[in-house]
Amino acid sequence: MSNPTWINAQSRQQGLERLADHTVDVAVVGGGITGVGVALDAASRGLSVALLEGRDLGSGTSGYSSKLVHGGLRYLAKMDLAVAWESAVERHRLMSRIAPHLIHPLAFVIPEMVDTPRGEAALTGTGVGIYDVLRRAARTRGSVLPRPQLLSGPAVSALVPALDPAAVRRGLMYWDGQVDDDVRLVLAVARTAAGLGAHVLRDVRVTEMTGTTVAAVDTRTGQSLSVRAGAVVNATGVWAADFAPELAVTASRGTHLVVRSERLGHPRAAHTVAVPGHFGRYVFVLPQPSGYVYIGLTDEEDRISDGHRPTVPDQDVEFLLGIVNTTLGAPLTREDVVGTFAGLRPLVRPAGTQPDAGTADISRRHLVRDVPGEPITVVGGKLTTYRRMAQDAVDAAAARLGVDRRSRTARMPLVGAAGPAELAGVTAPRRMVDRYGTEAARVQALARDEPWLGDEIVEGTGFTGAELLFGVQAEGAATVEDLLARRTRLAFVPEDAERARDVAESVLELAAGTRPAGVVHTQRARGAER
Repeated sequence: MSNPTWINAQSRQQGLERLADHTVDVAVVGGGITGVGVALDAASRGLSVALLEGRDLGSGTSGYSSKLVHGGLRYLAKMDLAVAWESAVERHRLMSRIAPHLIHPLAFVIPEMVDTPRGEAALTGTGVGIYDVLRRAARTRGSVLPRPQLLSGPAVSALVPALDPAAVRRGLMYWDGQVDDDVRLVLAVARTAAGLGAHVLRDVRVTEMTGTTVAAVDTRTGQSLSVRAGAVVNATGVWAADFAPELAVTASRGTHLVVRSERLGHPRAAHTVAVPGHFGRYVFVLPQPSGYVYIGLTDEEDRISDGHRPTVPDQDVEFLLGIVNTTLGAPLTREDVVGTFAGLRPLVRPAGTQPDAGTADISRRHLVRDVPGEPITVVGGKLTTYRRMAQDAVDAAAARLGVDRRSRTARMPLVGAAGPAELAGVTAPRRMVDRYGTEAARVQALARDEPWLGDEIVEGTGFTGAELLFGVQAEGAATVEDLLARRTRLAFVPEDAERARDVAESVLELAAGTRPAGVVHTQRARGAER
């Protein structure tokens, strides 16, 4: 049974047919978090919308973040109070109403080592105190994000067992938001937009755009198409300057390492490690629900990588290991790194900035460029502030259209969202509820007719075949890569992705009505290899 929020081959075809002979109010180019946010904001104002993405939703930068929805502690150190405040406000909206099922509190420990200068520790404490003032000013309750607290050395070691206990003096713990899976957030925003009538079309590669038209190619058929709109929004991230050459967009590579949780003693909290010589800059060690820990991130200009899957250079691995090992009792080695991933941040370099200046010093403020006759371009910003970026872009589009309709997204729950009581009543495993919210039971029910879909794909990861099938039916997945790289994050660990490949192929065959017999045995054999 279909659903208005579902994105799949059928909805794609219907959208293409509609666009062939109709003009939309807003055409959005780019299927990352900013683009889907623009589509939702516009659709929620009652505007007709088409979103065009050349590959899969979330296949660029939005799928390779640190999986944090944070208030911007590092921006306080750089005195960028505007970004820190905007981040705190948007974090509150996401965690309290928009997506509380996807975004959860995560404790961060800032360890004070025996060799940490007292002055630096005092500055850190002051920064965390101001950070908490912003949390309270944004009206985020202590039940959502508790207030900071000082920790003894033994308490730090209990939360972060991998730290060298002899080197820890004490610690400071604060709380921030963690999105278990950034692509799940992209998909939830896109599906909410679809439920309001937006045409969300993947595999449509845009070749040219003006203020009111988009020329594109359907990469599944090779056919050309032209989309007519009252306003066009360029939300292509690191590719934004391809359609707006006057922009100075700098791509900054953020690399992460993937390590098994047991190697770090199954940490119960994230922890930070200061980067020497860069006050306010840290490497984060982030535990994940999947049984892995992500270590990141770098901040290096990258002019050559593919924005869909940037290459991780050796120096990034060495940098991250070198920083994090300064605090560990048993240093990590290359052999402990079971996967890597990186994303390219689209940063807007201010006028007058030296081209060779480090990307870590470029503000994370977003820019909306509105030049008559050209597409409206929205670029910069960060995952946490996507909604505000979208609101500003659609404000510009509405002005072009001559309509006075204000944004409604600040209090609009995404598909699957609900309060704690309702989520607690969903009859599905907690892990599923944390990924699908109120839809978790529906996803789990897909295994009723095909019991093998209820099996864990790769032992220890939690992902099931039912989730893959839901990815095809409702979330636009069309390939094995879509399923392993984005509907799950198994591709972050190549070994896990290889074990899951047979199951992913079987799910695609099941969705197409061509699944061969006996696949479940292959699945179990692969799962047992781990």
